[in-house]
Amino acid sequence: MSMRGLILGASACLFVGACGDGGDGRASESATGTGTASLTVTGTGTSEPSTSSASEGVTESAGTGTATGTATSTVTEATVTDSATTMAVDETGTTGTTGTTGTSMTSMTSMTSMTGMTTGTSDSSTTEPPPPNCGDGKIDPDEQCDDGDQNGPDQPCYDNCTINNCGDGVSEAPEECDLGGMNGPDSGCSEQCKVLPSACGAQKAEAQITVKPVDIVILIDNSGSMSAEIKGVETNINKNFADIIAASGLDYRVIMVSAYGKSSSYRICVEAPLGGIPAGGCANPPAQPINNPGKFYHYSATISSLDAACKAISTFDGAVKDTYGFAPMGWKTWLREDALKVFLVITDDRMSCSVGGKSYNDGNAVNAAATAAAAYDTALLAKSPLHFGTLAERNYLWYSLVGMAYNNPPEVPYTAKDPLITGKCPTGVNGGLGYQVLSNTTNAYRFPLCDTTKYDEIFNGIAQNVVAESKIACDFIIPPPPEGKTLDKDSVVVNVTPAGAMNPVVYKQVPSLDMCGPMSFYVVGDTVILCPEACATLQSDKDAEIEVEFTCEPLVPN
Repeated sequence: MSMRGLILGASACLFVGACGDGGDGRASESATGTGTASLTVTGTGTSEPSTSSASEGVTESAGTGTATGTATSTVTEATVTDSATTMAVDETGTTGTTGTTGTSMTSMTSMTSMTGMTTGTSDSSTTEPPPPNCGDGKIDPDEQCDDGDQNGPDQPCYDNCTINNCGDGVSEAPEECDLGGMNGPDSGCSEQCKVLPSACGAQKAEAQITVKPVDIVILIDNSGSMSAEIKGVETNINKNFADIIAASGLDYRVIMVSAYGKSSSYRICVEAPLGGIPAGGCANPPAQPINNPGKFYHYSATISSLDAACKAISTFDGAVKDTYGFAPMGWKTWLREDALKVFLVITDDRMSCSVGGKSYNDGNAVNAAATAAAAYDTALLAKSPLHFGTLAERNYLWYSLVGMAYNNPPEVPYTAKDPLITGKCPTGVNGGLGYQVLSNTTNAYRFPLCDTTKYDEIFNGIAQNVVAESKIACDFIIPPPPEGKTLDKDSVVVNVTPAGAMNPVVYKQVPSLDMCGPMSFYVVGDTVILCPEACATLQSDKDAEIEVEFTCEPLVPN
């Protein structure tokens, strides 16, 4: 008897309610719900031709048989009696061992080819058994499709003659892609199984504005008229300078360029916490300076009344050596490439010196001071563009604590908006006009140095201005794209919302630095770099919000 005959024969019994029992036993089964059924069927009796329509012309031998099968399905309640042959059928079409004549119990699961006999649910998938004629290239009523030997798991028509549908996770023409339940605007594959322009949708991330570190270079005149001023520096350099900068959170370090020793000998000694000498240790200084690595370094070289500016250049690369052999290549050894450089010159005299074959003399006159300062600025920038910047974008500030006349009130600094001050304070030798010009050029403060009782306020003011003038970093790391996706660099957009504004300003991407313009940026690797003009604008608005937008390269179809 064929397997198809067995199935149809069993099904027919559902319509008539019972079939002939050619044996001495009775069998029935009732099942409701969804589950997995395992059954063993045993029957004994004497065989005779079955009167069942499903077994016409078939005679079974007497004997005993056992059939075992497993089925997974949702079935309705049914009673089945079969006096001829019993079997078990599972969802995949596998049958158990056929038993012999007798009374048996079995369970029929629902299948799509048995519509109307039982009711239940079944998913059409690549694991569903194919209809009888699936694969012959002809679409039968129980088939959704049939491409013959082209049927397959990755084909438009599966090997069970069901259609490869969008959303089933199998990508095949005419689909461009199919990520199953992940299809959507942020996956790169639309709900219609079309490749989207971005494999990760539109990504946004707020850029973190970071402040550049600051390297502070203090140049102190060691001439005989500077004893009180040097003592005032020693007294205030920790509490009213370093501590204020540290409290701001600014990453700073101090490099002292001046002769080391006791202030009574017109030399300077710096104690802890800024320096490495224990508190009180400068009353009788150690044989040599003690540095505090990462925070304070002392380059011991004598600065005379007129040459502070020139000693800044000659000690930079070690042309003038440190007295104790520290930093043979000069104090540039202790500078950080990415740091803003801040000079603080403390002298009661003017600029008049030579270095590198060039002379800088402010002549104690406004015009001469402008000329000398401009030439010195050019020389300093040429010495190290990496550290000090360029004429278009300086990376240094120059603060002056010099012999100029008092402001009103005395502790208030002179700013770049104020004219050069030609007058002197009581103990000043000269007004330091050349230094004043450098301060104005770099937008830094100027103070008179004569009243050392005001040094707490002066150093406090300098510290606060250093914090205010510190530069933000104008480059931002682009957040990584989602796992498995590739950043589309051409899609990167930078939106800058000024402090207090509602609407952002969209910055335009340009190919490289030489193509820069206002409100523009370029991309190097995974980093956004603002163009110089855009960076300068941002320096004056450190509370601005910056958002980086980008998309991902699209998926590869199929």
